[in-house]
Amino acid sequence: MTAPRTVVVGAGIFGVTAALELRARGHEVTLVEQGSIPNPFAASTDVSKVIRMEYGPDEHSMSLAEEARRGWHAWNGEWMARGGEQLYHETGVLMVTRAPMAPGEFEFESHRLLERRGHRPERIDGAVLADRFPAWSTGRYVDGFYHEKGGWVESGRVVESLVNWARARGVTVDEGRRVAAIARSGGRIAGVRDATGATIDADLVVVASGSWTAQLAPELATCIRPTGHPVVHLRPRDPGSFRSDRFPVFTADIARTGFYGFPLNRDGVIKIGNHGPGVTVDPGDPPRVAPEQLDAVRAFLEVTFPTLTDAELVHSRICPYADTQDGDLWIAGHPELGGLTVASGGSGHGFKFAPLLGGLIADAVEGRTSTDLKRFRWRPEVRLERGLEAARWHGDDPNPPLPGPTSSGYGAI
Repeated sequence: MTAPRTVVVGAGIFGVTAALELRARGHEVTLVEQGSIPNPFAASTDVSKVIRMEYGPDEHSMSLAEEARRGWHAWNGEWMARGGEQLYHETGVLMVTRAPMAPGEFEFESHRLLERRGHRPERIDGAVLADRFPAWSTGRYVDGFYHEKGGWVESGRVVESLVNWARARGVTVDEGRRVAAIARSGGRIAGVRDATGATIDADLVVVASGSWTAQLAPELATCIRPTGHPVVHLRPRDPGSFRSDRFPVFTADIARTGFYGFPLNRDGVIKIGNHGPGVTVDPGDPPRVAPEQLDAVRAFLEVTFPTLTDAELVHSRICPYADTQDGDLWIAGHPELGGLTVASGGSGHGFKFAPLLGGLIADAVEGRTSTDLKRFRWRPEVRLERGLEAARWHGDDPNPPLPGPTSSGYGAI
């Protein structure tokens, strides 16, 4: 039997994991990326993404995150076996609030579900928080928990490593080639056409182009929206207070404020972001981080980590989400165009599922069904004013306890 010729458009985390799994299943795979790898404008780029299990009362997402965490450990083992470094750092995750945790809220429901599923999150009050994690000594946060099973991953380096694996396993990687359109023959795809008009023939096509999805599948323009979210990298004057043993990955009353962050990385910087509403952007030409957005971060730091208010701003960028209406991933075959699969909709929290994405996407390409794919189905009928992901701040808290951005969120967790 002839191997299916499969083109995957986009070499971010969705695309490269799809390429690896499809190649493992016998496909002849070409992975096409419009820019360099990792693409500096892609959501998968940057120095870090959060790896967490916590999804409020959403048990399906927690179970997927549990499985993905095991995958991250397996990938760490493979990186080490190949003479490299671990790229997943299990520092634990600290989730704190400014008022006692209450039923119905993200932190309370996450803590309760963790315990129900056999995990052991450690409940923390304000005194313990300030003692164990001294950067949090302002007294503003009075409740929360620390969960050792979580941390962060070096996202840009992960993408580079996986692309190298793909090359080594026989995937053709076509870098710096922009796909402009899907080539069709009747009711099926015939391949893709690039910006010069040249065609790559294919039996199957996977659009894994993130915030650029609607450029190739315009019928999804109202379903998968590109939104922009600034992130900032800071160099603290006192690095010792921000090492991972004293400053793990954190969320700070995140469903009300959106703020989260990371410990000191290998370059001596920390990253602060906000998982918020965002604004619609052109993913190929994102705006610069605005002064008022930086002011919002400084306002957060002033009342949370005062020693960071005068930290050097090393870098800032606009991170593009591919936002679905409900905040879930979108991994599904096109209902009308045979041979086309769309794998997108990370919605600011998809990277953590990377060890599972390739299998999910390959199943969709091959027409298999599962509970997961039923949730991530083709669903243009969904019309919501706000997504359902429990950790996300939607900018609509009637009494936000901290100053925060009014027009944009900041990053991906």
